[in-house]
Amino acid sequence: MKHQEGASFWGAPSLCPAQAPDPARARVANVRRFTRYVALGDSQTEGLWDGDDTVGLTGFADRLAVRLDGLFPGLGYANLAIRGHRIGDVLRTQLPTALSMEPDLVTVCIGMNDVTRPGRSFTRALGDLEYVYRSLAASGATVVTTTFPDITQILPVGRLLGTRVIQINDAISDAAERYGFHLVDLYSAPSMREPETWSPDRVHGSAKGHALFAAAAAEALGLPGSNHDWALATGGDQTQSFRARAYSQVLWTQNMLMPWLWRHLRGQSGGTGRSPRRPDLMYLSA
Repeated sequence: MKHQEGASFWGAPSLCPAQAPDPARARVANVRRFTRYVALGDSQTEGLWDGDDTVGLTGFADRLAVRLDGLFPGLGYANLAIRGHRIGDVLRTQLPTALSMEPDLVTVCIGMNDVTRPGRSFTRALGDLEYVYRSLAASGATVVTTTFPDITQILPVGRLLGTRVIQINDAISDAAERYGFHLVDLYSAPSMREPETWSPDRVHGSAKGHALFAAAAAEALGLPGSNHDWALATGGDQTQSFRARAYSQVLWTQNMLMPWLWRHLRGQSGGTGRSPRRPDLMYLSA
């Protein structure tokens, strides 16, 4: 009997090198393909301190979009985040626009501007957050959301806000479990307590921080090549002398806290008059 190329003696296809299973390709095949990704949020999602307004911002959402497009070319991506936006702003302006785009993937990281804002509006903000989450769940999109890091380990005034962070993190975690969202837990990650993860204002991620946030979202989605390394501490010596720590806190108060307080006393935010930098779904590649 004549043996045919590409078949075994018994007639079944042979596993020649060109036909051997590719584990990497198999992992990609098991990942849901996303075609429309919309990012909601404030300055963190907008990408502050990962680039600048002159050369352009990047940010974790852009980094995640590029990674997704590398897996599945042709991704449509919109970033509706605006610095200074509170949960109520996202509910009224960003959410309706996002839902009209019929996304199959949404990242939402909101609430720190409500945590830091004085007054009694925080309880209402938590109610608005639940409405945002409920609306996204009803849309059928895959949703990635995140808790906030332990700011008592980052900010000089963090202890004043620690209780609110725990409250909003509980609300975020409960909603993620209730609606089946993918949750990124920044609060317990050792890497989030390292100074180099954060920009000089200690509120926004540095370029390294944004890379870690994107890696965390990739792990939450189970993307090929992702792992939990983003959460690990680098192991460097992070201790400071009392004098160095005190001087650092004085500089932070002078250069970061006081200008922020002055803006809020005048009823302004960093996002006043701004528009989203990616207001429409745009393809990252052909």
